[in-house]
Amino acid sequence: MLVEEDEEEDRHRNENGNDTSLRSDVDSGGFPHFTVGLRRDLLPKHVAVIMDGNRRWARLRDLPVDSGYEAGARSLRVLVDVCCKLRIPVLTVFAFSTDNWFRPKVEIEFLMSMFEKGVREELGSFIREDVQISFIGDTSKLPGSLQELIANVEESTKNNSRLQLVVAVSYSGQYDVVQACRKIALKVKDGVLMPEDISESLIEEELETNCTQFPYPDLLIRTSGELRISNFFLWQLAYTELFFSQSLWPDFGEFEFLEALRAFQSRQRRYGRESNQ
Repeated sequence: MLVEEDEEEDRHRNENGNDTSLRSDVDSGGFPHFTVGLRRDLLPKHVAVIMDGNRRWARLRDLPVDSGYEAGARSLRVLVDVCCKLRIPVLTVFAFSTDNWFRPKVEIEFLMSMFEKGVREELGSFIREDVQISFIGDTSKLPGSLQELIANVEESTKNNSRLQLVVAVSYSGQYDVVQACRKIALKVKDGVLMPEDISESLIEEELETNCTQFPYPDLLIRTSGELRISNFFLWQLAYTELFFSQSLWPDFGEFEFLEALRAFQSRQRRYGRESNQ
């Protein structure tokens, strides 16, 4: 179900109907001004997103499923731009899960084709905007041309530092933990490690999120109103703040993202410890 605009959102739209919740003007430090107070020092270091609702968005409009995914790709472009403006270091998006391989073949082929096309088209922009792109997941299952493209993109953007965009494709939380355990088991087998050497930090080093300086998301956003994490980042979400948006992913834009950030900043993160209040 699509979210209706409420009075608070209306206050953030100008006379022409444009969203002004994130204005393009910046302060003396180059940081965007906000109409609603977000604290720069409390912004998350790592935001993860489960981009859900593309197909439902298309069906609600009597459009082909392809149109939903294309609209979703535009929403991702907006989110990348906003993260760059806010100087959020890491953004991870759950693009394609291991369970998605069970979808109809024609849909999978379209998704792979669109994914490859989108990455090729955006690569130049990401290089100019100083965005590093990393991919996690079992990429061995992807088409050969896409595997080659991924290797090229990671190499071409490895020195970029404004934002790290981590794309989880052919990924699941269970897969990640299993592959980490296999690597550790081989080290034990080869005598490199003793069983008692295995620790939480050692497991973290073998998880696929070791590609980033901030492997644990501070904030997880899931769109479309579903209240589950769907086999994503099972280890990494131990102390992550969760935000569930009613908006379908193609409708998720600047205003919705700022709403999630405001909710994040209103919470007290205790990490299992006693509250200070």
